[in-house]
Amino acid sequence: MKIHPLITDTDTLAELCGRLARHDFVCVDTEFMRENTYYPLLCLVQVGNGEEAAAIDPLADGMDLTPLLDLLCENEDVLKIFHAGGQDVEIVYNLTGKTPHPIFDTQIAMMAISQSEQIGYANLVESWLGTTVDKGARFTDWSRRPLTDRQIEYAIGDVTYLAKIFPRILDRLVETDRGHWLNAEMEKLADPANYANDLDVAWRRIRAPGRNPQVLGRLKALAAWREREAQDKDIPRGRIIRDETLADLASHPPKKQADLAKVRGLSNAWKDNDIGRRLMKVIAKAEPLPGDEMPAKTKRGAPLGKEGALVADLLKLLLKIRSREIDVASRLLTRSDEMEALAAGMRKLPVLEGWRYEVFGKDALDLVEGKLAFAVEKGRLKMTHIDDEEKPS
Repeated sequence: MKIHPLITDTDTLAELCGRLARHDFVCVDTEFMRENTYYPLLCLVQVGNGEEAAAIDPLADGMDLTPLLDLLCENEDVLKIFHAGGQDVEIVYNLTGKTPHPIFDTQIAMMAISQSEQIGYANLVESWLGTTVDKGARFTDWSRRPLTDRQIEYAIGDVTYLAKIFPRILDRLVETDRGHWLNAEMEKLADPANYANDLDVAWRRIRAPGRNPQVLGRLKALAAWREREAQDKDIPRGRIIRDETLADLASHPPKKQADLAKVRGLSNAWKDNDIGRRLMKVIAKAEPLPGDEMPAKTKRGAPLGKEGALVADLLKLLLKIRSREIDVASRLLTRSDEMEALAAGMRKLPVLEGWRYEVFGKDALDLVEGKLAFAVEKGRLKMTHIDDEEKPS
């Protein structure tokens, strides 16, 4: 594989992207900083396939990333390969309003061919290539220039290793006929709605203080205001006000600006500065949260009852057994809340549809309906189906 020098000009980038566009796939990774800014600061992009790889400097003078962004978002013939790519996709979305497509995430793919729930990149490389990844540059400041040769080599390794691993994972998916299991998961990763910054729903990221419409209305207004303030200043939202302070202000709104000096988490300056005045205006104008936006009531105790909770526990045990038997991550099959819903009598569930029904849902339903039992054979727990005539009366 040819490793190019660091790309710092648009013409060289365009030439590289032109060549990459003629291949079936391109591996992508990014290095960024987000500790001191609202939006992640893109500091480096690494791309590669089985033949060549390069790191691209988006901070270089005059650099225009359009050739790369077009390759990622406009070219439907090239599959874009990521590992745990959510934050990488978010960065592309912030730059373009679009997401890379079609997309393939090796972390998600590993769930279909192993019991790995969220395998890290270093472990992925170790398991497939027997190579130990140098982690020395992991916590580097990628915004500093010039980048060292070691930093660039470390960064490019993320795509050169991925270019070797992806075809092997793909072969395993074809061999096991599990590729179609991942279609919905990959489309979900590429869904632009996951990355849209909707100020009206920012409050949902904060632990809601009860279900009082007036309190939640203030929380919604305050959360949206905080997002705007953070965007304008290009700083992390927590630098404006922490979540717990925002929730406290929503629950116990100050009557006048001077009272802000008494709020835990705010400095004394808020009692007479401009941002404090803006905050008080938001509180004054906040409307109660509409009924159709109210969060669902939190279920207390054992909503299934004692017997239902036991059935849910048996379903979770069944899930562990099946995951082990077919070597698949249990989270790809279903989640705990879905098991509880099935135990409670719900039947319109993803686990009872499509390939999930064939692989696990049918047995889960049989267990709930008394057609499946557990048995121990040679020291191992297994499932056994019960014929109607064998059922106890």
